[in-house]
Amino acid sequence: MTPVVRTDFSDEARWGALCAAIATPSEEGFLASAGPVDDPAHRDLTTAQVVARFREARLVVVADAVTLGSEEMPLLFVDLREEPPGEIRVIPSQLWSIENNLSLANMDFAEFADSVDDDGVFRGF
Repeated sequence: MTPVVRTDFSDEARWGALCAAIATPSEEGFLASAGPVDDPAHRDLTTAQVVARFREARLVVVADAVTLGSEEMPLLFVDLREEPPGEIRVIPSQLWSIENNLSLANMDFAEFADSVDDDGVFRGF
């Protein structure tokens, strides 16, 4: 299971909404194999610090201040198999697409990175 690491603890309601969004299947019934890591020990960690703590994971997702402070809640998706680790933002409703396809090796990280919008967020193909 891909960890969704909470580093921003400023808004409990937004965190709850984010967790609900991640746990909601797509219209086609797809769901990311991802679970929340809600531990105050991760408060305000940088992406590099999260990566260091979750190095054994192949993929990690960060719910940071950008995520919880934005209407779309774009999560930071990190592919630890890339060197250096690949990073893109993804809206919760599309997390399944990246997580499922990378976990199954159906697609490469670059295919998702090449499909982000001008603001660096992946919203689907």
